[in-house]
Amino acid sequence: MKLYLVQHGEATTVEEDSERPLTAQGRADVEKVARFMAAAGVHADRVFHSGILRAQQTAEILAKAVCPENEPTEAPMSIAPKDQPGALADEANHWGDDVMVVGHLPFMARAASLLAAGSPGVKAVAFRPGTVVCLERPEDSWAVAWMVRPELLK
Repeated sequence: MKLYLVQHGEATTVEEDSERPLTAQGRADVEKVARFMAAAGVHADRVFHSGILRAQQTAEILAKAVCPENEPTEAPMSIAPKDQPGALADEANHWGDDVMVVGHLPFMARAASLLAAGSPGVKAVAFRPGTVVCLERPEDSWAVAWMVRPELLK
């Protein structure tokens, strides 16, 4: 089983737009990551997002590439920026399929740290907007399999 943790793409500032949609650069970065993942054969059975516009937009772009058979949906647990990741970790430990979750910092960093290092306070992964971290759980524990940032791709 794989769990893809994604930080949404670059968003506008609240002064530019109070709903903070993706910027043109943020959209381009996420599209670049989506093309890379599709070319690499990455597939997710479900794609969840936080319900916040920038995460929803990111999820929609990525889902077209890695989960074309299903529309992205709002996560069944709260994954807001300041939430604790325990509920996500509990759910993920029971999922049997590959799932992508698109959200925000600091939540995504805490979730990756809790799953891969056993503590949400350990900085296990350095996210940037548009980053995808793939965690694998072949048995009883999670490990970082790979990660990609938009700036690494052409």
